[in-house]
Amino acid sequence: MVSTMLRDPRSGLSAFYDLAVSSPRLATPDDAERLVDLHHACWREAYTGLLSDETIEGVFADRPAAVAGRRERLADRTRPTWITEVDGEPVGFATAGPARYDDAPVPLELYAIYARASVWGTGIGHALLAASVGERAAYLWVLDGNDRATGFYRRHGFELDGATEDHPEGLHLRMVRSERAH
Repeated sequence: MVSTMLRDPRSGLSAFYDLAVSSPRLATPDDAERLVDLHHACWREAYTGLLSDETIEGVFADRPAAVAGRRERLADRTRPTWITEVDGEPVGFATAGPARYDDAPVPLELYAIYARASVWGTGIGHALLAASVGERAAYLWVLDGNDRATGFYRRHGFELDGATEDHPEGLHLRMVRSERAH
């Protein structure tokens, strides 16, 4: 059991709870449905105010296709996904692997890292980043205006490098981290 402060995203109230928090573990194809649901919930919590409800819901509109795609990606061990649970429920995940672009600044890309708003600030994001990337040099893309995420990445050594990409959901900014000393 871990005693941790959790914030209710609706009321904004915080309280200490004793929780059974798992260390990040490798997700398997059997986790696909729960990961799709977690990803959708995280988008609603993280991107409200940055993206329209229609955009958020549109990304996850075809749930069967999302689950099938997630199951396929989870079977690819070159792009492992790490998942953390609280009291048996998934609350965060991270996926990293080989860079998707030939001109990438470093060979490792953090494709995604998300946590439920109720566990923001508890160290779960740090644990997921440590499991997926460790101290290695890596890069990622962050949605322009997502100041909470940008601050998290900066605290972990990532810096904006000026590269941008346009996506249907908005402008993405690239952040890069050199290998960190142990």
